[in-house]
Amino acid sequence: MKKVAFLFLLFALLFVSCSSDNDDVAKVVNPFDPASELADSVLRNKIVVISDLHLGNDLAYSENVKHLNRLNQFLNEVRASSTIKELVIAGDMFDEWYIPSRTNTYENKSQSDFILKTVASNKAIFDVLNGIINDKKIKVTYIPGNHDMGFTPASIDLAMPGVNQARDKDHNELGTYYPDNYPEIAIEHGHRYDFFSGLTPNGADPNANGTTFAPGYFFARIAANSFVNPIAIENRTRVPNVVLNDKNDPEQVSKYVYYKLWKQVLDSVIYVNDNFDDKIITTNVDHFTKTYSINDVLPYNDADGKIQMNMYNGLFTQAAWNARMVVNGARVATQIDSAIIGSLKTQYIDNQSDVQYFHCPGRQRVRVVVFGHTHIPKMTAYKNTIDSACVYANTGTWEDRKTRNKSDVIEQDSINMNFVVITPKKTNHKILNIKLYKYLYGAHSVLDSKDVYLSSNPIDY
Repeated sequence: MKKVAFLFLLFALLFVSCSSDNDDVAKVVNPFDPASELADSVLRNKIVVISDLHLGNDLAYSENVKHLNRLNQFLNEVRASSTIKELVIAGDMFDEWYIPSRTNTYENKSQSDFILKTVASNKAIFDVLNGIINDKKIKVTYIPGNHDMGFTPASIDLAMPGVNQARDKDHNELGTYYPDNYPEIAIEHGHRYDFFSGLTPNGADPNANGTTFAPGYFFARIAANSFVNPIAIENRTRVPNVVLNDKNDPEQVSKYVYYKLWKQVLDSVIYVNDNFDDKIITTNVDHFTKTYSINDVLPYNDADGKIQMNMYNGLFTQAAWNARMVVNGARVATQIDSAIIGSLKTQYIDNQSDVQYFHCPGRQRVRVVVFGHTHIPKMTAYKNTIDSACVYANTGTWEDRKTRNKSDVIEQDSINMNFVVITPKKTNHKILNIKLYKYLYGAHSVLDSKDVYLSSNPIDY
C-alpha cells in the first residue's frame, strides 16, 4: 500500500513539474506575435519603425547607456518574431554630433575607425542587428538623421553589412523610405525641414569649403559639454546682449529671432561656464578643420549696430531659406522665422508631415508619414486635399534622460523607448493599423492606435 502511495505521489510530482514547465513555455510568447495572429497561417506583414537610438562612440558621454539592455531585448524580440516583415531605423542611429566640445571627434583617425569604435562600444546591439540582417527573414532599412548624416554609405555598411540604406539620389545625407509594396507610407527622419539641422552646403564658414552641417551641430557640441562637465546654473556664462536696431529689415529680424533662441538655450538649457571667446569646439569632421569659439556661432552687433555672425551669416533671408529647402528636398517652401522658432518648438516639425505630404500637390498618395527627430512620440490624424484620412506618427527616442547631478537616481526603465508598428489587416491589406508604443519596463504598452483605409484607386504622384 505504501509503495502504491509513493508511486502515486511521484506521478503527481512529475505531473505538476511537467505542467509547470509547460506553463512557462506557454508564457514565453513574443509580444509582436499575439496568439490570435498565429492561429491561422503565419503572415509576415508588420513594419516596425524605431529612431533616435543615439548609439554613442564612447559610453562615457553617449546619450544611450541605461537603455542599451532594453534595446537589446527589444531587438531580440524583433528577430524572433514570425510576423515582422520590415525593421526601419529612421535616423540618428549613430552620433557624431553629441561629442563634448573639446573632444577631437575622430581622434585623428578615420570615419571608418569612428564607426568601428561605435560598433565595439555597443557590441550587443550590433550583434543582434547583424543577426537580423543575416537571417534574411526581416528586411532592415537605415535612414540617415542629422546626427549621422555625415556617415558615408560605405561606413554604414561597415557597421551593418548588407543593410538597406534609404538615401536621396541628389543628397545621400537625407532619405525617405517607402516600404515594400506600400508607396502610401513615407518614413524619414524629419530634419530636412529644421533650420538648425537640415543640410547647409558651404553655409557655415566662408573659409571652410564643402561643409554641410547646420548650426545644430555646434548646438549639440555645446550641449554635450554642458552635461558631461556640469556646473551650477548660477555660474553660467551669460550670453552677450544683442539689440535689434532695424525692425524693418527682414534679415535683421530673422537674425534677432535666431539670437533669442540661442540666448534662451544657453541661459537655461545647455549652459556652460566657458569663456565664449575661447576656441574650444574642436571639429575635424565634415570638412571643418578649425577649432571654433561659442561666440563664432552667436550673433553680435557690429560697429554700425547691425546684427552679424562669424558663422552662418548668409542664411537669414527668405531666399536663402528657400534655396536650402530645395537642397533638402522639401516640396513646399516655409517661412524662415517659423522654421527658426520651430527648431525649438517641435510641433512645427511634426506639422511638416501635413505641409510636405498630405497637403502637398502631387503627394496625395501618401497616407501615412512617420518622422523621428523631435524625440517626442505622438500620433495625429489629418485629412489630405481630397479629404482622405491620413495619419502622422513620431517614433520618439531611445536616449536616456540626462542629468547634471551624477548622484541623481532616475528610473530610466519608464522613460522614452518608443516605437511604431504598422500592420495591414489580414482580411484587407488596404486597411493599415498604426500603433505607437512605449517599451515600458520591457513590455509593449500602446500609447495610441489609428486605422487608415487606403483607396483601391490611389492618385499617382
